[in-house]
Amino acid sequence: MKSAAPAHIEPAALAHCREIAEVHVLSWQQAYAGLISGEYLAALSVDGRETAWREAVVKGAPQLLVAMADGRVAGFVAFGPSRDKDAAPGTAEVWALYLAPACWSQGTGRALWLAALERMRAETCTSVSLWVLAGNERARRFYAAAGFTPDPASAREFTIGGARVSELRYVLALMPAPPDGNMT
Repeated sequence: MKSAAPAHIEPAALAHCREIAEVHVLSWQQAYAGLISGEYLAALSVDGRETAWREAVVKGAPQLLVAMADGRVAGFVAFGPSRDKDAAPGTAEVWALYLAPACWSQGTGRALWLAALERMRAETCTSVSLWVLAGNERARRFYAAAGFTPDPASAREFTIGGARVSELRYVLALMPAPPDGNMT
């Protein structure tokens, strides 16, 4: 993975929610083009996403960090306890990690991931999982570079926007942070 770009990572606040929603919708529209129907992607609502992210910030769940670049939200990561019924105790989950497409492959995603990882370790999580669309090769490469491995037995299918899609769970065992603080 590339080294982190000059983005400042901070906890999300209500003032960030509109931009988080904009990043969320735009990243879906670009990352999932060809995987999910264009009609469905075009109909995604920034207003609806903003409402959901405001609720998350108020509740404090999931935890939500933003990457700020040039005074704007460049990306975000949402994480918390695993929502999977078969998850072992101590398993965290990356619920979402999205970047403005202009920030892809610039190190911002890595910076967000490392900030979330630091918090998961502080909470003594022993592993972390996430779900990724099987056809999202960019995301799959990112998570593989971060040390995640696919759990092939976890594949599941669902319908979104009239299209049948498959997603895979990726998993990573967490070791305690080394004394030098190097998270990689």
